[in-house]
Amino acid sequence: MTRKTVRIAMNGVTGRMGYRQHLVRSILALREQGGLDLGDGTVLWPEPVLLGRREHALREIAERHGLDHVSTDLDAVLADPDIDLYFDAQVTSARAEALTKAIAAGKHVYTEKPTATGLDGALALARLAHDKGVKHGVVQDKIFLPGLLKLKRLVDGGFFGRILSVRGEFGYWVFEGDWQPAQRPSWNYRAEDGGGIVVDMFPHWEYVLHELFGRVTSVQALATTHIPQRWDEQGKPYDATADDAAYGIFELEGGAVAQINSSWAVRVHRDELVEFQVDGTEGSAVAGLRTCRVQHRSATPKPVWNPDLPATEVFRDQWQEVPDNTGFDNGFKAQWELFLKHVYAGAPYHWDLLAGARGVQLAELGLRSSAEGRRIDVPEIAL
Repeated sequence: MTRKTVRIAMNGVTGRMGYRQHLVRSILALREQGGLDLGDGTVLWPEPVLLGRREHALREIAERHGLDHVSTDLDAVLADPDIDLYFDAQVTSARAEALTKAIAAGKHVYTEKPTATGLDGALALARLAHDKGVKHGVVQDKIFLPGLLKLKRLVDGGFFGRILSVRGEFGYWVFEGDWQPAQRPSWNYRAEDGGGIVVDMFPHWEYVLHELFGRVTSVQALATTHIPQRWDEQGKPYDATADDAAYGIFELEGGAVAQINSSWAVRVHRDELVEFQVDGTEGSAVAGLRTCRVQHRSATPKPVWNPDLPATEVFRDQWQEVPDNTGFDNGFKAQWELFLKHVYAGAPYHWDLLAGARGVQLAELGLRSSAEGRRIDVPEIAL
């Protein structure tokens, strides 16, 4: 085996997602397993260069994990010819400018979403990357979750027959920050800083629906701010100017209808923080982060509506668990592996900046639908 070291500039690793999922559970996990086997006698050894604004925080992370390279100078890092790949997990408002610089410098780019604050910016990134000939990918982690991988297995196997509808519930109660600290950063609730649940979650719903059931052809949404005041990391009150809940209806290519509720102001009464119910002519399924249950047409009970009598059936017991049948790795790590194989071994990969732009488009049109109070068509986009 030949070991090939690749230096990856990782911007935003002091944040929750950048640190936990991308650095620790993906890149460092690859190092712990001895690198990434490319299948041609080469093992890829990722060497992260931690990039950000707070040098002391970067150095603390580097020391904790035995890493050598940190920087607060984006331009200097991008000018380094030994760095092949740039990764971005910054706040949304800072992402497009940094990605543009990285692409212009000839670096391959891998990024969190949304890729930009608007469709024009997202398409500009995709076109620039295409013109520069660099490899580019966008994190689309939820389709790598065990529950959704099982759901895709059912779709691919024809379990549902004709799919009629998809219903999704996502969210949890994010504390306001006054008497208990909030679980999410305060910028998430300020529109001027790129916050809002629509721009955060609609890009996820776009690729989940697109990959599993078909392209979104129209959107009708209501976005609202249920909690108008919150408290920041310093305990100071601030006005929440971004939406913290969104209720969306999406028409899909092929005729299915999806309805997805997203909220940071809902208390959880379901098995997992996100669940999707898919109903088809031949069967139904309910999938979460890890689990998936099914009910086939042949085993569907015959409930009778009678509000005068207590229910005698335990409806949850009438569903069958879908087995794992395989081992599931961390979804973020799995996609990192695919992207690295794309860059360094020429493996196919389609979750690119154009796919990311579709997510930005859906968020933009969702907000417009809410503001105008109407259903809006979602046109196909291209480079």
